[in-house]
Amino acid sequence: MAITAVRIDGRLIHGQVANLWTPSLGATRIMVVDDKVSQSDIEKSGLRMACPAGTKLSVIPVEKAAENILDGRYDSQKVFLVVKKPDVLLELVNKGVPITAINVGNMSQTPETKHVNKSINVTEKDIADFKVLADKGVKLTNQMVPGDKQNDFMELLKDL
Repeated sequence: MAITAVRIDGRLIHGQVANLWTPSLGATRIMVVDDKVSQSDIEKSGLRMACPAGTKLSVIPVEKAAENILDGRYDSQKVFLVVKKPDVLLELVNKGVPITAINVGNMSQTPETKHVNKSINVTEKDIADFKVLADKGVKLTNQMVPGDKQNDFMELLKDL
């Protein structure tokens, strides 16, 4: 299986992802899956600069990610899949991508969000998407950095 880990992080590639998660996972490729970001040369350029040296990077739309993963294109690699929101992962799961666990990292605050903890804010749609993912058997956790305690994310949502 090519997917080593899956993380939701609104910042995509930044210090925690590049310097802590990627080496601790032994990831050889970071795959950013986002329809809008994959179409922006400026955003892709920024992600390339943030990607750790020696780590491959893919910035691709959802459809292409599902196709590549299901075709076994990355089977010889350790892929760290990073997205901004849960709906992308739900779409991948619905397309048959075998995602068994998701680490929910940073999700920024907006006027539409509810506060979960100091770094996670969710909309009603996010909550609904997380529930569907959990119902499909996906384990949802929250762990900001590799050394932190892993929390059951669905337990955190129960307080909302």
